[in-house]
Amino acid sequence: MPSQAFSKDRPGSAWRRTASPRNAPRAHSPWPVVVTWVVGLAVAGLFIFTVAQLFAGRWQVNPVLLHWGPFTLRWYGLLIATGLLVGYSLAEATAPLYGISRDHIFNLLLILTPVGLIGARLGFVIQNVPYYWQHPRQIIATWEGGLSIHGVLAAGLLGVLVYAQMKRLSLASLLDISLPALLVGQAIGRWGNFLNQEVFGYPTNVPWKMYVPPQSRPLEYLNQSFFHPVFLYESIWNFGSAIFMLWYLRQPQARRGDGLPMYLVLYSLGRFWVEFFRIGVPYWANLTLAQWVSLLLMAAGGVALWWRHRQWA
Repeated sequence: MPSQAFSKDRPGSAWRRTASPRNAPRAHSPWPVVVTWVVGLAVAGLFIFTVAQLFAGRWQVNPVLLHWGPFTLRWYGLLIATGLLVGYSLAEATAPLYGISRDHIFNLLLILTPVGLIGARLGFVIQNVPYYWQHPRQIIATWEGGLSIHGVLAAGLLGVLVYAQMKRLSLASLLDISLPALLVGQAIGRWGNFLNQEVFGYPTNVPWKMYVPPQSRPLEYLNQSFFHPVFLYESIWNFGSAIFMLWYLRQPQARRGDGLPMYLVLYSLGRFWVEFFRIGVPYWANLTLAQWVSLLLMAAGGVALWWRHRQWA
């Protein structure tokens, strides 16, 4: 039988049971925390060092990670899949805060993955009709890159809308859960563009310039070696936007359903800014088509936010 000790707090008080030294709770060792921090810092340092070598052109990256018989695994596909899984994990973690079962998030993952991929590819093909009209077989070559986030958003919204109607769930809650997760997935997926040697900007000499091999450079810039790392700008912006959305949507002033208009404002603002660095053809008034679409979506999201909170006030 475990030994017990007894003591009195003061004269006249009842006896109270106290733990003997042998049964006292043990102090937690700090070593697991220390080891976690050391490993985390080492991985982060290795990642930064590797990216620095690639940006400087000292190391070259092969877009194909693994080739085994008919099977080919590309970095681009791996990073897209990683972004999808990390975004899913975030959505699954936040779903209970909105009273949504994690089972519904898993179901949406199974539905939106193919739907979003089809929408992303169709959106890109629509933006480049002249090329794909002449090369129709390239339409299905998603492993070579070429996905439109606006296509993902349109197809994804349709998929979430249909699922919410079928399961009688709150569409506003599903969007508040899924859109910050989408931003995180976008941020990770942009690194797939980097390893695919695409989504870079105009030539530059800034300290964080990115080396692009000759075979990946546009013909008009074939004699240039370093370019703006546009993918990095958008990745950082998307991570920051996701953190802001996760914070804001938990504030008292936030309304259920603010996620969609806020996403439209934040992502479109970042895309509009990034396009100034990205190599593109002006569509009208010295702005690209993506910038005009971003302005339209940003205005729609801003008006929706203003109207919702004006009505609430």
